[in-house]
Amino acid sequence: MSLALLFAGQGAQKAGMGRSLCTGSAAARSLYDEADTVLGWSLSKVSFDGPEEELTQTKVCQPALFVQGMAILAALREVAGGGFAPSMALGLSLGEVTAYAAAGVFDFATGLRIVAERGRLMQQACEATVGGMAAVIGEGRPGVVALCEEFGIDAANFNAPGQIIISGEKSRVAAAVEAARARGLKKIIPLNVAGAYHSRLMGPARAAFASFLGPLAFNAPIFPVFANATGRAVAGPEEIKDALVRQIVSPVLWEDCMRAAAAAGATEFWELGPGGVLAGLARRTEKSWSVRSISEFADLAVG
Repeated sequence: MSLALLFAGQGAQKAGMGRSLCTGSAAARSLYDEADTVLGWSLSKVSFDGPEEELTQTKVCQPALFVQGMAILAALREVAGGGFAPSMALGLSLGEVTAYAAAGVFDFATGLRIVAERGRLMQQACEATVGGMAAVIGEGRPGVVALCEEFGIDAANFNAPGQIIISGEKSRVAAAVEAARARGLKKIIPLNVAGAYHSRLMGPARAAFASFLGPLAFNAPIFPVFANATGRAVAGPEEIKDALVRQIVSPVLWEDCMRAAAAAGATEFWELGPGGVLAGLARRTEKSWSVRSISEFADLAVG
C-alpha cells in the first residue's frame, strides 16, 4: 500500500471535532493541551463545544482544523505503532500547512503558530473588503476562467471535474452568478463565506504572511507533499515557503494535486479531518480510487 494523507481546509469544521480523539488517545490529548498553551486561549473548548459562530471565524477554524488533523495523525501512530507509514501528503488550502507538519517540515507548535497567523491575516483581509464566492457546478475550466476574466474576479478552487469555486468582490461575484444563470450554466451557487479567499483581495494577507514566514526554519519533507499553487510536489524549504505564500492569492489546484499523487503511486487516500469533503471530491474525480475518512476515535482502526 502507498498511502496518501489528505488534510481538510476551511469550511470542514464542526462543533465537537476532536472530543472523542482526546477521550480515547493520550497522544491526541497532549496536542490539544499544547495548542491551548501555545495559543493562549482554549482551542479545545471551542472545538469541542462551539459555538459554531465562533468556530467558523477564520482565525479560529484554521488552527482548529490544523490541530484536529495533527491529533488524528498522532492517534493513528499511537494505535498502529510502527505499522503506520504514509508515503505522501496533501491538504486543501489551510490543509497544506497540516500536510507539511505531517511531513516534518516544522514541528507542531511552529505549524500552529503559522496557521494562527495565516488565519488572523486572512480575517483582517476579509474585514477590509467586501468579498464573496460561488460554486460553479458542471462546467469546464476554460468557461469558468473566461467568466472570471469578464467580471474581474478569480477562479479560487479547482476541486474536482465540474466543481470550481469563483472568488472576488461580492458585487462582481453576484453579477457573474446572474450572467452565468442567464447564459444557461447548469448550476452556480453563492457561498456563505466571510470573504474572497484565494483571490486578489487577499493581497495584503499574502505580503504580511511572506514576512512572517521569512525567518522561520523549515526542513525538507520526509515524504512528498503536493502544493496547491502548482499541483506538484515541493521539496526545498524556500520552495515550500513560496508555495504557501502564493497559495493565499492563487487558485487551489486540488484536482491536479490528487491526480499528481495518484500518478506518484498513491494506492489509498486517507482523509484526516471532519466532514468527508475531500473523500467526496476524490470519488468525484476518480471513482476507482480507494478513499477513507477518519475523524473520530472510533474511525482509527488501521487493520
